[in-house]
Amino acid sequence: MRLLLLADTHVPKRAKDLPAEVWEQVGEADVVVHAGDWVDPGLLDRLEERSARLVAVWGNNDGAELRRRLPEVARVELGGMRWGVVHETGDKKRREERMRAAYPDLDVLVFGHSHIPWDTEHKGLRLLNPGSPTDRRRQPHCTYLTCSVAGGVLSEVTLHRIPALR
Repeated sequence: MRLLLLADTHVPKRAKDLPAEVWEQVGEADVVVHAGDWVDPGLLDRLEERSARLVAVWGNNDGAELRRRLPEVARVELGGMRWGVVHETGDKKRREERMRAAYPDLDVLVFGHSHIPWDTEHKGLRLLNPGSPTDRRRQPHCTYLTCSVAGGVLSEVTLHRIPALR
């Protein structure tokens, strides 16, 4: 099972649309995971239409319609692993320990908010933040993640850097 992990897209405030490279990945993924901060429900509509399967949550910049349509926390079984998706995890200090305590039943937690890519493991919980494909903030690149999962094994976790628009 091939997954595409996104967060903090901020369309249309930070970009008019997702980069073409990301839309190509949407078409190739078995599951698209979005960890919030959509900003406009139109992007949710388009991702729902174009994704084979979408697992998503709302973020702190998402208004009433997105909050009505999406949960704050999503939980799903993918490839024999228990996944969670949430927008915010708080300060990076002791994040792994806090999230392990908050989500004792998960194998993987996808989160966003910081726009900073993150990939760590703590006591059996893998934490993944794909960064943002549209708003790099203080990062050198806009980013997203892809990975594969099958038989309870997460593999091929790859951070993709998007070239800056000219």
